[in-house]
Amino acid sequence: MKTKFNSTLGPVIDRFVTLKRSMGLNYTEQAKILLLLDRFLTDPGNGFHDLTPEAYLKWCQSFSRLSNSTRRLWMQTTRDLCRYRRRCEPTCFVPDSATLPSRQQPVRPYIFSVSEIQRLLDQSSGLKRHLYSPLRPDLFRLVIVLLFTTGLRHKELLRLTVGDYDPVAGTLLIRASKFHKSRLLPLPRDVSQEVDHYLATRRRCLLPETAETPLVWCHCKGGRAYSSFGLWRNVRLLFKRAGIQKPDGRLPRIHDFRHSFAVNALLRWYRAGVDVQAKLPLLSAYLGHVNIASTYYYLHFVESLASLASARFASHYGALVNRSTRQKGGAR
Repeated sequence: MKTKFNSTLGPVIDRFVTLKRSMGLNYTEQAKILLLLDRFLTDPGNGFHDLTPEAYLKWCQSFSRLSNSTRRLWMQTTRDLCRYRRRCEPTCFVPDSATLPSRQQPVRPYIFSVSEIQRLLDQSSGLKRHLYSPLRPDLFRLVIVLLFTTGLRHKELLRLTVGDYDPVAGTLLIRASKFHKSRLLPLPRDVSQEVDHYLATRRRCLLPETAETPLVWCHCKGGRAYSSFGLWRNVRLLFKRAGIQKPDGRLPRIHDFRHSFAVNALLRWYRAGVDVQAKLPLLSAYLGHVNIASTYYYLHFVESLASLASARFASHYGALVNRSTRQKGGAR
């Protein structure tokens, strides 16, 4: 059932939420925030009919007891609405971004090296088989391969079924993921061979296999996919056995495989001498992002990437920099 907004801002809020959802965003939490804003403006006790600076201040005071990160979300959502409104109403009020609570320090991702991935694959063969997971070593070898070579979100991986893999085309179908977008991922030949090998092992063990069978299969609960916790517990064990940890001594996250995939894609393109900027939309589509801005979040300036980017810059513009330096030196 469609939410009804009744304040003077109601039509603007309705168009704004519709726009966000048309872009593939769920926008459920933000829509609830805007519904509360709508009710705030219709409450006679508040005495406001429009979002003026005074109304905005009282609106923010109404949720002052919430956590810092939650207050930022509420204020940012309100500001985004006002910026959207300004497109048609140039004189409308827009809150200053400086009034937003500061962001929490983002978690620094861990970028896996190829040698570390090999250590994880080696350690996967030592995992014990259980009644609930008779193919545990084979399965978690495939899990590491897919996470590192496709950049899948862990929930996308857990939703994969045997029918989502096309052995002829060598593709994986990712259905209705985070932004309600499905996508078809072409797999490198060696990765496709890993999936083929795992499925062949399943058949030799006479395990159930239909198009609806989860790829990351667990015998528990009627043959459902592993849970997020079960996946993390096994990957965490592999991190420990392979001796892989972050500089602060903590273990990497499963999501760090996704960051590593994006960074390694850039490294390959720099080494191949291709136009990296032209390739970024392809990376964005492969990762399942709504727009390329989301992809930039995953592109971290690690040392190896910095060296390649600097070498690329020097090869194109080094002569100009040297010429400018010589000219300045001669003018002294």
